[in-house]
Amino acid sequence: MPRHNPLDDTVPQRLARYSNLVPYKDSMKDANGIPQEAMLMMSPEKVMPIMSPVGWEGRSKVAPVKGAPGLTITLAECPPGDSAGLHKHTASVENFFCVQSRFEIVWGDEGQFSIVLEPLDFVSVPAGVYRDFKNVGNELGRLLVMIQPEPGDQQDAVYHAASSGEEIARRWGAATVQAMAGIGIRFGESS
Repeated sequence: MPRHNPLDDTVPQRLARYSNLVPYKDSMKDANGIPQEAMLMMSPEKVMPIMSPVGWEGRSKVAPVKGAPGLTITLAECPPGDSAGLHKHTASVENFFCVQSRFEIVWGDEGQFSIVLEPLDFVSVPAGVYRDFKNVGNELGRLLVMIQPEPGDQQDAVYHAASSGEEIARRWGAATVQAMAGIGIRFGESS
């Protein structure tokens, strides 16, 4: 005889439909007033949150699925040549699973090391290491990105070049730089 588990009724509420996913550039404009062009300086064309922990305050806060602490999942959709830009997650491991096309993953203070992920390849980049990803294929690329923050973190701190922050401040003002810091995007951290 089948048993009823109260959790069975919650599974449909833990569904992320691709057609309903919202890219960072759109959700950050609506929720935080960050211009789309500023977000595109810090992330690929489309990075869409799928799952974030309950109470998450970072960029993936609007993810449709709320999971347990310790994991955020996004889907990066990148036309050929699109990239995230060299950046560092200070306290989070970033994992990449290539779904479609080919992605070059670079790492190191100057991005001096690299590998290419083919479809269904996976790589994990440790916390505190500068990294970037770029679609080096000839078709739309899809990369599943899984970020594992430190226990207890409610946001993933990411650092980009100081020059990027200066350009954003020049074009959209210091308030935009402050709004970006509020979602974990910072500038000029070097160690």
